[in-house]
Amino acid sequence: MAATITPAALKSLLAGKEPFALIDVREAGEYNSSHIPGASLIARRQLEFQVPLSVPFKGTPIVVCDDDGRRARLAAATLERLGYRQVSVLDGGINRWVTDGFETEWGMNVPSKDFGEKVEVVHHVPEVECKDLAERIQKGEKFVILDSRTPEEFRRFCIPGGRSVPGGELALRITDIAKDIDRDTTIIVNCAGRTRSIIGARVLQRMGIPRVYGLKNGTSGWVLAGHKLETGADRVELPEPSRDGVAAAEAYAAKLAAEDGVRYLDIAALKSVMARRDQATIYFIDVRTSDEYAAGHIPGFRWFPGGQCVQRSDDVAVVKNAQVVFACDGKARATLIGSWYRQMGFREVFAVDGGTKAWAASGGALERGHADDVPAGYEQARAKVKAISASELSATPPATVIYVDTSQDFARGHVPGARWAPRGWLELWIGDIAPSKSASIAVTCGDGRGSALAAATLAEAGYQNVSILDGGMAAWQKAGLPLEKGLSGVMTPPTDVVPAGPDRNFADMQNYLRWEEALGHKYAPSSHPA
Repeated sequence: MAATITPAALKSLLAGKEPFALIDVREAGEYNSSHIPGASLIARRQLEFQVPLSVPFKGTPIVVCDDDGRRARLAAATLERLGYRQVSVLDGGINRWVTDGFETEWGMNVPSKDFGEKVEVVHHVPEVECKDLAERIQKGEKFVILDSRTPEEFRRFCIPGGRSVPGGELALRITDIAKDIDRDTTIIVNCAGRTRSIIGARVLQRMGIPRVYGLKNGTSGWVLAGHKLETGADRVELPEPSRDGVAAAEAYAAKLAAEDGVRYLDIAALKSVMARRDQATIYFIDVRTSDEYAAGHIPGFRWFPGGQCVQRSDDVAVVKNAQVVFACDGKARATLIGSWYRQMGFREVFAVDGGTKAWAASGGALERGHADDVPAGYEQARAKVKAISASELSATPPATVIYVDTSQDFARGHVPGARWAPRGWLELWIGDIAPSKSASIAVTCGDGRGSALAAATLAEAGYQNVSILDGGMAAWQKAGLPLEKGLSGVMTPPTDVVPAGPDRNFADMQNYLRWEEALGHKYAPSSHPA
């Protein structure tokens, strides 16, 4: 059984230099409203999906927290079943943390956003207002708009005429991009809000690229200025970088490594570090594009594109004070991301000298493809529960149908009459939804994975007649069966989902952007007394 840890003891851990993970197991909306500074969010329903990658060494100390300790205790039991040996629960949860006088913060990926605002203030990264950009475009001024988000985000919506160049690719691609534009053309870097625009513009600024600006507030600012976004754009192709482009990026990497303290591992040293994976959490991250990673990567390296590594550092390195090793196909991209991590305060940061090419040249085999997204314990859970087809569920409905994914997914479409019973709250809610443990229950979710884990939990709790919808709602829709949409039967406003970008209403967008910009105020010279 997991131990407990007091708020004061946790505060000491956070101030120390020993590796450990602080995981908040509530839902995203709760975490966004208020959380302990330094806590990483892994909602309880995502533990089996994310923790094996987030905390790869099972001897790592883990502290789990929630609001009052109930869900954290359930989460701790899950982690112990997964083999983690040093799990503690924050005594009294965040409620006691606050009562004992310790601070909280709100927002998502706060360490990265705070850092982005610091970069803007300290390095005077130039910005252009969305209103001004639109007016200057209308006047015929020449601009190249580089969208530093992921290709998936870009396809959904973008600044009209922009092209996708994810942040981790900017240094490698900019030389070739700049060759194709006139000298009087201005380069704009944008994202959805602020952080990736600032970081991307700083990359180009530090490379000495002229006429570079970040787009203040990104696509959110564009909408707030009264302009329409382009949807469905497919300008995501990244041509193979030229020899000159690679040379410029590698020279920039050498500058970054020297100035920011990124250390290199040759292949022999990398193998020595990899041999320690059963002794400590060490993060091995391949920062290239998804296609490059799938075509061949160093075994044991996880894919996390470089720009997102900077945007979501608390998701990448959940274990504090751990060693982080980045790789690409040479030095340029891995060093760039390593330099950002050094600037963010990470101490043990390395890049693989020569990356995948050096590994292959040394005789090492490369792995291909992406890892199967199968949650830990899924096969065992699946073997314990009865699966029924969509047609069977439709023809013979059980007494109760529950849906265990997010409220947003539930609202998009569920089996008619289903009740929303999120996995994170399942044991705490199910007694009200299904008082009799002999009643028939069908568990549903998006694709069948979460429902298998939830059904196994119900079986362990004594429910005797539990089945799952084989293939989840994807199979239900494929069978052409009717959907019920909306938050039917949900009596209180859900707190599990945080809207992002243009999905927010105008007031939320404005408040969010003001909050984000305010993070940088403490770094302004006037905020530090002489």
